[in-house]
Amino acid sequence: MSFTVRTDAFGNGAAIPAKYTCSGADVSPALQWSDAPAGAKSLALIVDDPDAPGGTWTHWVLWDVPAQSGGLPEGVPPEESLPGGARQGKNDFGKVGYGGPCPPPGKAHRYFFRLYALDKVLELMAGSERPDLEDAMKRHILAQAEWMGTFKR
Repeated sequence: MSFTVRTDAFGNGAAIPAKYTCSGADVSPALQWSDAPAGAKSLALIVDDPDAPGGTWTHWVLWDVPAQSGGLPEGVPPEESLPGGARQGKNDFGKVGYGGPCPPPGKAHRYFFRLYALDKVLELMAGSERPDLEDAMKRHILAQAEWMGTFKR
């Protein structure tokens, strides 16, 4: 079995419904995962848009998710610390938590939901940003899973 992440909100490679974007309620989709490696102590999530005009735009950073958890519910609240010990950082909108797709009008952008299985609990300060998370994850990634959706306005 291999480490996987998925959502029932949209198919892999399919259009993301407006509900999960700035054109709708802008809530995070429910995510499910399975088969984290045996040595995983925590999970981290990075959601980004590599097609943004100014370079890759980070929409969500989340870490210290318990490795034994099976997913996240829809509409994770924009709080730095979550029940169970997970922590959220600032996205490129300058806000804590999920910030949905919100590209300029034009062609569709790709949004990657990348989940990392880590061999430790990071204990990174809540409210940190993506570069801090990536630094903390170095040499601790056991496996990575990915799901991608598209959105255009």
